[in-house]
Amino acid sequence: MSTTASQAATAAPTTLTDKQQAILDYLRKNADTQTYFKSRLIGEELDMSAKEVGTNMTPLQEGEFDIDVEKWGYSSSTTWMVTT
Repeated sequence: MSTTASQAATAAPTTLTDKQQAILDYLRKNADTQTYFKSRLIGEELDMSAKEVGTNMTPLQEGEFDIDVEKWGYSSSTTWMVTT
């Protein structure tokens, strides 16, 4: 198991829902090439509404993961700043 995967496995709570895990996986996959993510666009990629994405971001913001998630803006859709 790689160090990153090992850290993620020990840091991620077992209480993430399938939707929260899908969002986390999506953000991990794309955080190296992108910093800002709109809920609407995440939802389009994962077949969720922007509201579902926003609701499911709280555990990702509050949890101990290998990425940091911060609510950044509220224009046409909530924007999230994600850093590794």
